[in-house]
Amino acid sequence: MSLLSWKLHGNGKSIKEGEVVNPDERLAWPLTIGVGIQHIAAMFGATFLVPIITGFPPSTTLFFSGIGTILFLIITKNRVPSYLGSSFAFLAPIAAAQASGSMAVALGGVVVTGVLLAVIGLIVNAVGIGWINWLLPPIVTGSIVMIIGFNLAGAANNNFKAAPVTAIVTLAAVAIIGAVARGFLGRISIFGGIIVGYAFAAFQGDINFDGVKAAKWVALPSFTTPSFDINAILIFLPVVLVLVAENVGHVKAVATMTGKDLDSSMGNALFADGVATTLAGAGGGSGTTTYAENIGVMAASRIYSTAAYWVAGIGAVLLSLSPKFGAVLSATPAGVLGGVGVALYGMIGVLGAKIWIENKVNFGDSTNLFIAGTTMIIGIADMTWKRGDYSFGGIVNGTLVAVIGYQVLRALNKAAGKTE
Repeated sequence: MSLLSWKLHGNGKSIKEGEVVNPDERLAWPLTIGVGIQHIAAMFGATFLVPIITGFPPSTTLFFSGIGTILFLIITKNRVPSYLGSSFAFLAPIAAAQASGSMAVALGGVVVTGVLLAVIGLIVNAVGIGWINWLLPPIVTGSIVMIIGFNLAGAANNNFKAAPVTAIVTLAAVAIIGAVARGFLGRISIFGGIIVGYAFAAFQGDINFDGVKAAKWVALPSFTTPSFDINAILIFLPVVLVLVAENVGHVKAVATMTGKDLDSSMGNALFADGVATTLAGAGGGSGTTTYAENIGVMAASRIYSTAAYWVAGIGAVLLSLSPKFGAVLSATPAGVLGGVGVALYGMIGVLGAKIWIENKVNFGDSTNLFIAGTTMIIGIADMTWKRGDYSFGGIVNGTLVAVIGYQVLRALNKAAGKTE
């Protein structure tokens, strides 16, 4: 199959009971475009949350999200259907880097993260995935994901206090939408809460729309050149491990749904996300990851065609060409960010516990209990260690304890004759 050609599935108009549309197939183009638009809608809320929270230009982030998706499809040779949206794993290090530096310094961290992820992809292509499973067992990945979410509790609190009433309205909207809405709307409860909170703040007169009025309707996104600071780069290193886990999980999920063996594409997927993240950081966008939101669309539609993802990627690039749309998002007030932050950061943290539960991590094992407990306290309290000009924050230190501590303690267990 050439890169831009797909076999027509059946008559191209319907899917028979028990059948799926495979990655190398497509439906008729009008239907394929419709599915592509669904993928844009699915990724939209989460992809825009990162620039709204971090202050990165939303249009630029969307632009690199679309470009990254297209690159991913090319590098994986259309074998792995996936949309590359903004990764929440970057929220904490971006916030930390901006607090002590600038947006350009944060972008430098994104670039280095992408390069390292790409290198890992090349290594996986050369030697296989076994070493990743050894280095990142569920107790470790779950712990890292938890501290990346809960480390942001302070940021959520600061925004919440800026406008408590707006924050409460936003948080309540997230909860109610998630509780009562079904289907697609239920999956974007966070973004729905932002819309409600935004409308409430606008009604109160708490939003400055000067930037929206001044923005053009159509123009290229704004681009920013990164700068590199070793202290900022260190903060971003744990994100590499999270992106590896997310990509591996995504490829395995798609393989399960399609019945295809995609292990041979694992390295290419990691490399592709690394390239996309590097490119985004080099131009002013946030780092990317494979999106679970779009897995939901595939599971519901049984359409795994990569043609639909080409439509989504191209559509995202076209949407990014409206600075006025991006300015509306950039005007989101602190109270809204506070309300949504309470929900979002908490959900990210709890996803770490979900990893433990799904993999049946044994907390009767003293090593597992110690690794999880110490990692959590170090990360949540943001315990920082300074050595000369270098500063190691809570996420970095917690990750080191999780990754290195686990392997050391397991080796001691083995030497002492204890079994897992």
